[in-house]
Formats: sequence, structure tokens, C-alpha cells
Amino acid sequence: TPASHSFSHSMCFMITFCVVPGTYTPPPHSTVKPGFPVPVNTDNPGVRKAARFGVYQYNNSSNDLFLFKEWQINKAMVQIVRGLKYMLHVEIGRTVCEKREHSSLDSCHFQRKKKLQQTLRCYFEVWIMPWLHKAHVPVALCH
Repeated sequence: TPASHSFSHSMCFMITFCVVPGTYTPPPHSTVKPGFPVPVNTDNPGVRKAARFGVYQYNNSSNDLFLFKEWQINKAMVQIVRGLKYMLHVEIGRTVCEKREHSSLDSCHFQRKKKLQQTLRCYFEVWIMPWLHKAHVPVALCH
């Protein structure tokens, strides 16, 4: 019956994603092996998302009046350890959006006023656990 078919699909999904929390298995054709950091394309959507989490962490901990956002991702590595751990070298730039406005970074443009322009080089480690819908940024170093 359609209801039991739907139920079996739900159970299959739950077994696949809930019984083994803390493990992520790459597809069989993947060259990524658990435990080994490997280079990943800087245009990869996961890399871009991880970079944004790193920027959020920087913005939350900085005393700057303006929000920063990612300017360029220079290098990215990923490691499978109870999720995906991204190691990123990112340049971030000051935007025209003030922190108190709580603007979406996507709509924030970079500063055009010479005196207010600032670019920082950052190293972010971002640990994403997709099955928990969680991201943790243990390292956010910018200078």
C-alpha cells in the first residue's frame, strides 16, 4: 500500500541517518577517506557555506562597527571526522553594513570609501555535522 511504502522509506531514512550518528561515509566513488585532509575546490558549495560560518564567527567576536564577508577563498581542505571539518584560508573584507543592522551578508556590499576599506587574511576551521544541522568554528584567526 502507498502508506506502508512511505513508512518503509521513512524507516530506511531514519536507519540510514539516525542509527549511526557521528559517522559520515563518502560515496563509493569518492577519493575522500575518513581521517585524511584533502584539497577541495574553493568553489565547492560546502566550502562556501563553511567560509560563511567562519565569517559569522569572526563578526560575532570582533569589535568592528561593520560586518565583514568573504572576499576570496584561497585554499580549502576537508577532512572527514564525525562530520566534515573544513580548513580554509580566506580573505574577508569590510562591508558597508553596520553590525547593529543585522543585515544579510548577501546584500552587503564591500566598502568603497578608501578610509573604511579593510581586508583581512583568515584561517578558519569549520566542523559541519549535517545530520545534526550543526556547524562549529573552533578556529577563526584573522589578521
